[in-house]
Formats: sequence, structure tokens, C-alpha cells
Amino acid sequence: MTDNQELSHRRIRSFVVRAGRMTPGQIQALETHWQRYGLDLNGGMIDWPAGPRVLELGFGMGASLLQQAQDAPDSQFVGIEVHPPGVGRLLSQASDADVGNLRVFKDDGIEVLNQCIADASVDRFQLYFPDPWHKKRHNKRRIVQPAFAAQVRAKLKPGGLLHMATDWEPYAEHMLAVMQAAPGYRNTVADFAPKPDWRPVTKFQTRGEKLGHGVWDLIFEAI
Repeated sequence: MTDNQELSHRRIRSFVVRAGRMTPGQIQALETHWQRYGLDLNGGMIDWPAGPRVLELGFGMGASLLQQAQDAPDSQFVGIEVHPPGVGRLLSQASDADVGNLRVFKDDGIEVLNQCIADASVDRFQLYFPDPWHKKRHNKRRIVQPAFAAQVRAKLKPGGLLHMATDWEPYAEHMLAVMQAAPGYRNTVADFAPKPDWRPVTKFQTRGEKLGHGVWDLIFEAI
């Protein structure tokens, strides 16, 4: 086992791959559309087409990422998600819409960053509504930690943006504390940012707001 493989094996993962049931349509989409939209770890560093480059980690069921790709056809979007139902749904809807500026990894995002994303190659990195791991004993599993901030900083171009959003206030405060201490970043506002136009309001967010949940956005620039 190499040193990198050993570190990867020991790493505390921020996700659990749940055994969600896939619909026949999602299964068919993975089989039919993966060749067009899919990217694999063993493919090495990705060759981005021309245009601003947006990388999103953990796109869930894919509605927000698909909307962004449709709204910004001159930008290039790459999404990363470990849960097969979400990947299948996104591939199905991307194909139906004939979206041509979107690619997808079905892999561990940290490994994708390590193996497939060149340094100083990303214009915007997005992390929307990651698992807050709200129980204190699970806080160590939160993906936003100093090492993660440093890893993302290496992938951003100078002037590139790290945009995060959460509906869990203690996690928002944790994110802010981590990012304020992270070298190589500048907060674009005093603390939390207004929702930018490029982030769609999802059904998940709308449902949470009806229940009285807040949403916090953070946008930090690579300097």
C-alpha cells in the first residue's frame, strides 16, 4: 500500500453511502448516458473544455446543478456525488434537456480532487448543504475542516471562489471559523453572504424555509 493509499484508507469520511433504491429510470440512465456524461477516477486529470470552470461536490439529486448548467451554457460544470440514485436522476434529466456543458463523477470527492483536478484550474468550487453531522460526537466527520479548505484552495485559480451553503446554523458558524483561519482566502463580505444569483433555490431549501430554517451562504475568494 502506498503512502497516499494508506492516508486515504485512514481518512475520516464525511459521507455514508446509503443503500437507496434506484428507480428503473435511474438505472437505465446510468447505463445509457454514462458514456456521454460520466467521468472516472482512472481517467486521470480531466481536460476541461473552454469556458469558466465550476466544480460542485455533493450535488444530491442534481436539480440545482442542472439548472446552473442550463442557465450558464458558456460555463463548464463538473459534479461529484457518491449516491447512485442522484447520479442516475441527473443523467436522465441532463440527457432529456440535451445539456452539453455538464460532466459527472460517481466517486469520493476527496479522491477526485486528489487524482483528477489540476491545481489552479477551477473558477468556482461549490459545496451546498453538506451533511452537518449535527451530533457533537460526529462533528469530526464534517467535510469543512482546515485540510479541506487547503485542498480546495490549491485547485482554485487566483481570484476563484469557494461558495458554501448550509441550513444548519452551528455548521455555518463552524464553516465561517474554519475559513476565516484558512490561509490563502479572503471573505467577500464581512461574514455571511447574500444568496448569489447563480445558486438556484431548491425544493430542499424551500421546504426548510417553510419549517422556519435559515440558510447561510459563505463566499471566499482565493488570493
